[in-house]
Amino acid sequence: MTDTHFVNGNSLNTFPEGMEVALFGMGCFWGVERIFWPIPGVWVTSAGYAGGHVASPSYEQVCTETTNHNEVVQVVFDPAVVSYEQLLKVFWEGHDPTQGMRQGNDRGTRYRSSIYCSQTQLPLAEASRDRFQSQLTKGRYGAITTEILPAPEYYLAEDYHQQYLAKNPAGYCGLGGTGVTCPIGSG
Repeated sequence: MTDTHFVNGNSLNTFPEGMEVALFGMGCFWGVERIFWPIPGVWVTSAGYAGGHVASPSYEQVCTETTNHNEVVQVVFDPAVVSYEQLLKVFWEGHDPTQGMRQGNDRGTRYRSSIYCSQTQLPLAEASRDRFQSQLTKGRYGAITTEILPAPEYYLAEDYHQQYLAKNPAGYCGLGGTGVTCPIGSG
């Protein structure tokens, strides 16, 4: 298993002191990872699985929809450069959180919208959801279906999934936002 981020060369497993971790599920992890890795202050991103009941699942197991795992991206970031709330804004605007168990053409529990949080992050995630729901309602979207839960165990996905769209620039990405602006950072 590789230990190095294909795009920025940072370690996928060892992080500098002071870094924080966020876990986001927004559909297929290939596109999600690409959204976060260029953000200043993001040390490293990785594709993985969380939220299920099987230890160390494989992609093949997750695809069976029997493990309840979600495709997620772990974002390791320097809070002195980028805040968790700024990452939440990217999360909300980067996909459609009203679609339930799918994102675009990708369907199933592994594509559900999710935020897995530390105890400190949980109230920020919930408050951001409520603020964004208000904007979505004005834009005539339905209710947010995003699950917001304490962070479960995170399992790194197979090497070929890591930074997939950097290695395969013409690869599939089914992500698409709603076009609604998340009001985080706007007062």
